[in-house]
Amino acid sequence: MKNFNGAHTERPNDGLGADRLRTSTVQIANVKFFPKQTAQDIEARLSKTLAQLRRRGLGIDEASFSSLEMGEEWADIRDQTGPNRMDREKIVRRALRLVQLRELASGLSHLGHEDRKRLSSLQDGVTLTQLRNEHHADEIAARLHEEMPWMSRATEIAWNAMRESVREGKPALSLPPILLDGPPGIGKSHWSRRLATLVGTPSELVDAASEPAGFSVAGSQRGWSTANPGRPLELILRERVGNPLIVIDEVDKVGDVRSEKGLSFALSNALLPLLEPLSARTWSCPYFRVRFDMRWITWVLTSNNRRNVPAPLLSRCRVVDVAPLTGVHLVHFARREGARRGLSDGAIEALSEVLARTHQNMDLRAVIKLIDSLFARENLPPLH
Repeated sequence: MKNFNGAHTERPNDGLGADRLRTSTVQIANVKFFPKQTAQDIEARLSKTLAQLRRRGLGIDEASFSSLEMGEEWADIRDQTGPNRMDREKIVRRALRLVQLRELASGLSHLGHEDRKRLSSLQDGVTLTQLRNEHHADEIAARLHEEMPWMSRATEIAWNAMRESVREGKPALSLPPILLDGPPGIGKSHWSRRLATLVGTPSELVDAASEPAGFSVAGSQRGWSTANPGRPLELILRERVGNPLIVIDEVDKVGDVRSEKGLSFALSNALLPLLEPLSARTWSCPYFRVRFDMRWITWVLTSNNRRNVPAPLLSRCRVVDVAPLTGVHLVHFARREGARRGLSDGAIEALSEVLARTHQNMDLRAVIKLIDSLFARENLPPLH
């Protein structure tokens, strides 16, 4: 399912033991940020330093000079030690050269003001979230299994990966790429987003069926009318968290997208370098033309028929086959969701009986619609 509330970006707001998260800060952009100084600022600093050095050479300490009133003696020392015309010309040249060298060293010289401003959010680095201990991983896995027992295999993979990540002392929690394959409406995307919420990291959903081109993931080069960074990088820039969870929904429907010149822009091609830790570590954004460390992202792909998923993607993912929901699963979900929505006990029991008898061709979306209908009926305004 896309998301029960229809949103495509989600901030974690009810993680298990969020206060027990361990965080670290790292730089993920291969750029350098220098203090905001103009050539004039540097000129003033160099001029001041030159005057101080000359006063020191004359045996005049800065405390004595500062204590003088701005009289004749102070002016004589200032004129004697301050930069002359030749000094000023050298200082101007030196300041301009320093500005140019900083510009080249920054890796941002090819970007305009607005794009530099967007990347400035990375100046102090991004946060990497990690669980403090394996017990926390156990609690998250237990909550996931209790809420969605039919996703037990996916939960087991996530559980083992979380424990291993903590045990090995990794700076960030990251899971191997997972492909959840099964019929629509069984909660594959919801399980993924719920995992991110419990872990305490932001998530984003990319619908491959409606966005089959790779631009949504990798971004697009300047020159395109809709040029922008990819959704994963935009999420990192916005939240300043380096290990979000990205869901690629219905990846079996990506197909191939080609330009009039025959160039391929398929989403699968854009995903491949991001799924490989080595290439993701030095991934080059086509929009910013800057390298980023994207290896900490957790990727969850979903499909309805994995036979239609490109083979290179399949080979990079842990594939989990999710069976169709049984009546027991639907009743379990209806009871939990109905109680969460404030549905009366009587309505929940009646709905559970119906689902237990007629669960064929039913999925979680259908159950949500039934709950919505019952909730609306129970909350009709009284007739006068």
